[in-house]
Amino acid sequence: MVAIQHLRFGYSRRSPLFEGLSLRLERGHIYGLLGKNGAGKSTLLKCMVGLAFPWAGTCVVHGQPAAERRPDVLADLFFLPEEVHVPALTAAQFVANTAPFYPRFDRAQLAEYLGELEVPAHVQLSALSFGQQKKFMIAFALAANTRLLVLDEPTNGLDIPSKAQFRKIVAGALGEERCVIISTHQVRDLDALIDTVVVVHERRIVLNHSLDELAERLRFGGPRAGETAAPLYAEASVRGQQGIWPNPDGMPGRVDLELLFNALVTNNAALAHHLTQLSHEPAL
Repeated sequence: MVAIQHLRFGYSRRSPLFEGLSLRLERGHIYGLLGKNGAGKSTLLKCMVGLAFPWAGTCVVHGQPAAERRPDVLADLFFLPEEVHVPALTAAQFVANTAPFYPRFDRAQLAEYLGELEVPAHVQLSALSFGQQKKFMIAFALAANTRLLVLDEPTNGLDIPSKAQFRKIVAGALGEERCVIISTHQVRDLDALIDTVVVVHERRIVLNHSLDELAERLRFGGPRAGETAAPLYAEASVRGQQGIWPNPDGMPGRVDLELLFNALVTNNAALAHHLTQLSHEPAL
């Protein structure tokens, strides 16, 4: 679906944002793109959809260079930026003007999503609150039924019930032919939604693994009774020491995305070495 190789890009020649970054995204997955503020998450998404142009390397979407922005490619991807700007139109007027660009757009699905997200369908979009505007655009993006769906910080501006509804409808919209990538700095918002986690840090991708694989190879939590092995990473919490440990018995548990992210962005050498070994081992 998306193939990026040796990407080099930045906004200043003196300080490139990416150096030799490579990433592959496949159909049938919901990816969570994590990174610190300023790590380049939004820029990486813009490279994918052809709104930023690499200095070097390649970024291919649907088999075509993203920077060419071919009409057939654009008709099969939808990019929702963090800041939405809606026109002074009703939902019906917006759909009439925009839906024809997406051949598989489904008006019945849009109505269903708007109902689930509690967005009024007959009010002028520009008169809605920012959160309601965001929910309308999320509903439209899903109803476009593009095979590639790129969402940049989609839960910003949503209240807690709306975040729960967002996770529900996105999970329900995934199919075997669809690839969804969601960027966020609010790690917990992606819990129980994504199946693969991607972390960008210090100009490169430092993690691209399925949660199932991570759950089999790593254990998250406190030390077990009689534990003698040192954790790969640990930090203090109100629950006592919480850490990441090797999981030699392969019994899967819950992946603590926040703990994993903290370990990766502090350049934890032990965890990085363990993940490098994991990348070269055959999947269980």
